[in-house]
Amino acid sequence: MKLPVADAATVRRRAVILLRRHRRTLAGVVTLHALAAAAGLVGPWLLGRLVDDVTTGTTAAAVDRLVAVLTVAVLAQSVLIRFAQRSAMVLGESVFAELREEFLTTVTRLPLTTVERAGTGDLLARTTNDIDRVQYTVRFGIPRVLVTVATIALTAVAAVLTDPLVALGLLAGTPSLLVVTRWYLRRAAPAYLRESAAYAALNGTITESVEGARTIDALGIGPRRRARVDADLREAFAAESATLRLRTVLFPGVDTSFLLPVLAVLVWGAYLISTGRATIGAVTTVALYATQVIHPIGELIFWLDEIQVGTTSLARILGVQQVAPDRTAGDRAPAHDAIVGRGVRYAYREGHDVLHGIDLDLRPGERLAVVGPSGAGKSTLGRMLAGIHPPTGGTVTAGDVPLVELPLEELRRHVALVTQEHHVFVGTLAENLRLAQADADDDALLHALDAVDARTWVEALPDGLATAVGSGGRVLTPAQAQQIALARLVLLDPHTLVLDEATSLLDPRAARHLERSLSAVLAGRTVVAIAHRLHTAHDADRVAVVDAGRITEIGSHDELVAADGDYAALWHSWQQD
Repeated sequence: MKLPVADAATVRRRAVILLRRHRRTLAGVVTLHALAAAAGLVGPWLLGRLVDDVTTGTTAAAVDRLVAVLTVAVLAQSVLIRFAQRSAMVLGESVFAELREEFLTTVTRLPLTTVERAGTGDLLARTTNDIDRVQYTVRFGIPRVLVTVATIALTAVAAVLTDPLVALGLLAGTPSLLVVTRWYLRRAAPAYLRESAAYAALNGTITESVEGARTIDALGIGPRRRARVDADLREAFAAESATLRLRTVLFPGVDTSFLLPVLAVLVWGAYLISTGRATIGAVTTVALYATQVIHPIGELIFWLDEIQVGTTSLARILGVQQVAPDRTAGDRAPAHDAIVGRGVRYAYREGHDVLHGIDLDLRPGERLAVVGPSGAGKSTLGRMLAGIHPPTGGTVTAGDVPLVELPLEELRRHVALVTQEHHVFVGTLAENLRLAQADADDDALLHALDAVDARTWVEALPDGLATAVGSGGRVLTPAQAQQIALARLVLLDPHTLVLDEATSLLDPRAARHLERSLSAVLAGRTVVAIAHRLHTAHDADRVAVVDAGRITEIGSHDELVAADGDYAALWHSWQQD
């Protein structure tokens, strides 16, 4: 499954909306750059006038006055450019900040089903490579485009005002410039989309290989993974080569188009001078304008290429917003705390159910252990009960309200999931814990840490709760990171908890001690523990045995052992081990 990419019309609409929101700042930037460009046009005009004055005769005082005016124009241009560039950078930062915040909000609300099916590579590329490209375009591209467009437009106006006939020579390069640019634009968007997709695939392959290095080594599939990386690299190289070929046509074509106006103005101007239709000064001025406009046009073409890259990346970023939600929030509030599943079915692929019509009533305050062989559907059932994924058949309700109709903030106040996977965010330990309860004070944080046996090692740290963790900070062991995840759960304080092998990274003795400590905190709450250590099932009020996507047995530990079924076989086997 691929994440969507926004079409050109959507990108244009979004760009227009952004610019409208910042139209006052944009107007100020354009005005400042226009004034700076106008000041820059004074020099060629003065030189042309000086040529005519020298031709007809002038005085040293007149020359001095022209030089003084030129000096003032240069100084004025320098000051205007300084403030114009500053305003343009502020505009770029404002637009990029808005895009970044909206994108992060969208990403954090994506349906987990979509994220899991799309894989990490594509989303990772959009949150890194594409964001970087858009950032570069917004911060530097938009301001420079404004500068070059204003300069080119005003230069053309100044040339026409100087002498309309001579200014006709500036049009000599227009046909070739239009042909080359149009040829490039038709091919650029698909080529850069292919390039972005190639790097997304490469990122995903490398990330998966690094994260699964031990598994790759254990299975001896290193050569296969290297072959896949090589294939992704070949595609990325081919995609880069395709965009490079476009630029090898664009840039030489543009350079040629730059030289034609200068030559045309000189040749055409010489003819006009010979016929008395133009002065030497006018031709000099327009020729200088033709030379002066080369750099702005070249810069505009450069940013035209960069904007194609940025636009492609923006289309991929905006495409994330087009992911359809997997639930629709309603306005009903749960009448009680009971979680009930009726006819629950789920399929990761259409027509291939992994859960088959499960009925399950969770009694408020009970401990339910879910056991069974690997691949039986235990974790999938836990995700259904936690409202992570909407079931593809049947319903899971809390207080008679389907979980998928509860807003996410409301849902997490009723039921929460903690898995064996965990993440430590960059920041302090206190900031990591307050993700679950933003207004929690230090005493509440320490109480949550105490509940999961983490308070002792946290207080032993030099900075305690203020210790920086995550990338660039203190490295936590897997067990410590898992304890932080469990402490967040304590702070979240939902009435129903789903623990999906949440203590699997701890050694058996530590896990047993932690589970006993959690028992006091979890008293009165409904707990669903998906367990691979059967002592968890022994301590539970009821045990549900899941096999092939169905609950084959359910009852207390003693009842199931006495029934001498699948659970009894698992129990006796585990005791022997």
